[in-house]
Amino acid sequence: MEIKNINPFLPAEWQKKAEASTEPAAAGHFGNLLKKALNHVNELQLKAEAAAIDLALGEVEDVHQAMIAMEQAKLAMELTVQVRNKIVDAYQEIMRMQI
Repeated sequence: MEIKNINPFLPAEWQKKAEASTEPAAAGHFGNLLKKALNHVNELQLKAEAAAIDLALGEVEDVHQAMIAMEQAKLAMELTVQVRNKIVDAYQEIMRMQI
């Protein structure tokens, strides 16, 4: 299967990856993307937890950076929960479809 010029607004390296991908590899791609995103959210949570502990112990030089780390973790978690909710809603909608 050959894919040419998927979207002129996509970066060139993304288009090259899309051209090189095959259907079986694409099935694993979503899982890998989801795993990377969840790992990133986990890293943000761990970073925020460490910043909160440092803040409680008085070891933080810049309070703003600690607050920014905690807010980033909060927003990432909220986004993750909303994406999960949309996926669950879509799954439930598919399961309600009659064949």
